[in-house]
Amino acid sequence: MSPLLRRDKNPSPKPADRTVTLVAKPGCHLCDDAREVIVRVTGELGAGFEELDIMRDEELYRKYGEQIPVTLIDGRQHDFWRVDERRLRAALGA
Repeated sequence: MSPLLRRDKNPSPKPADRTVTLVAKPGCHLCDDAREVIVRVTGELGAGFEELDIMRDEELYRKYGEQIPVTLIDGRQHDFWRVDERRLRAALGA
């Protein structure tokens, strides 16, 4: 079947159907910078936002301790250390 006629059975989720998670810790200036970008982008696009404190979760600390801040989209790692606004928007489908 022609790709032009084929319908995508699993269309990309809309930004409003996505959740961005920031794995951060208190007193982290890179985390503050990342939070600012994520809050702005998720607010504009209607995506969900949550923040997890790496210091309160041993598993998160083991997994991401050297990479914070870490950005997850729908539970999958997207970025670490810095958040590129254009890349985040693109990943959310905007």
